[in-house]
Amino acid sequence: MDYRTYASPFSWRYGRAELRSLFSEETRRRLWRSVWVALAEAQAAEGLVTEAEVADLRAHAGNVDVEAALEIEREIHHDLMAEIRVFASQARIGGPKLHLGATSMDVEDTVETYRLRLALASIGERLHELLAVFAQRIRACADLTCMAFTHLQPAEPTTLGYRLATYAQDLLIDEAALRFAFENLTTKGLRGAVGTSASYEHLLDRSGRSAAIEGYVLAQFGLEAREIATQTYPRKLDYLLLSTLAGLGASLSKFAADVRLLSSPEFGEVAEPFGRSQVGSSAMPFKRNPILSERIDSLARLLVGYSDVAWQNAATNFLERTLDDSANRRTILPEALLCSDELLSLAMRVIEGLRVNERRIAHNLRTYGPFAGTEAVLMEAVRSGGDRQELHEAIRGASMHAWEALARGEDNPLSQLLAENASLTSRIDPAEIRRLLDPGKHVGTAPQRARLLADKIDRLQPFPRQAEVSGTRE
Repeated sequence: MDYRTYASPFSWRYGRAELRSLFSEETRRRLWRSVWVALAEAQAAEGLVTEAEVADLRAHAGNVDVEAALEIEREIHHDLMAEIRVFASQARIGGPKLHLGATSMDVEDTVETYRLRLALASIGERLHELLAVFAQRIRACADLTCMAFTHLQPAEPTTLGYRLATYAQDLLIDEAALRFAFENLTTKGLRGAVGTSASYEHLLDRSGRSAAIEGYVLAQFGLEAREIATQTYPRKLDYLLLSTLAGLGASLSKFAADVRLLSSPEFGEVAEPFGRSQVGSSAMPFKRNPILSERIDSLARLLVGYSDVAWQNAATNFLERTLDDSANRRTILPEALLCSDELLSLAMRVIEGLRVNERRIAHNLRTYGPFAGTEAVLMEAVRSGGDRQELHEAIRGASMHAWEALARGEDNPLSQLLAENASLTSRIDPAEIRRLLDPGKHVGTAPQRARLLADKIDRLQPFPRQAEVSGTRE
């Protein structure tokens, strides 16, 4: 790293080193050379290239010289042609046959699709690991009753495991979407300037053998092509990928935002891990800021922006191809994947180290939980012969008094107020009223459903893998 000039945070701060390496300039050029070697091998089988020429290309395929190529590019303003000239200058025997019949996107889109699939497979594997930890925490907290909140106001009881299961369920939707995107990330194929394969067919005397050449090259990279291509693969596939990653970001952002809310002093129920030497604030030594969750929410916003650019690329890629997508794709594609990788890493740290404050959970439950049982008290009193409207008013009045007591900082008196209300006690025993107001009795099937979701996670099949070719790593 040269710290004297600007570098993207994704160049060194966010994302794993192996993904940064995958999207490095040197790796890209190594993979370009792998395509050219595979193309020469396929053309040798058709008598267009000699074995000696292929062997020469193989021998020099690893001799990437980025600086030499950039020097040429400054003159000719074409990065791939500059790399061809460097490669050809090294492979003097095979060099004259380099890129025979191909257009730039035959090579670039093959490499780009390959790298996207390789990175997406890695993201999918990380998501599986995250879901497995969620399943563990869901089971551990399946029966831990806590207050649920709607409109940021106390609602009814739930369990912490059930709440965690809502985040995991979103991530399961994302897993299916990532799998769909992976399966549909197809490349252009080797079809020349406008996707018709005319140049290859000309070399082969219009024999129809161009499909065999394309099939051989793509097989080396574990790729497939669709029936139709222009000069590029459909840029709609970039949008499919980036919108899917944006969806993943939304799920992780929701999880992180809730952790931030629940870790605030007003709730105090959970907290992300906080290191013994961690500094929360430069001015306030007492601070324990949820920085991991805040970072998730910050980075996740980028994914929506990346997907919006991909939408515009797909929508305005006029006719068989325009170049106004090229510059931004150098940023949005690798950074969206690196951003997603970092989000998964951060979420893993949060869920693995999530600290649960059962005392605060119990306190909040005692404070707000009794309100949730009022409907059960009402139903039981009506069933015992009471007037529903009169009883509703009695419970409403007691509830308002209870809220006023809470506002004064007092304990919730609702159980006592209802247990002393004659219109209720004439129908229900006071002990039964207190039992019905116990929030632990009002979680329904939440524990069972939470465990069922954890079981579903356990049954997940491994995420598909992308076969690697030589030249993927420096």
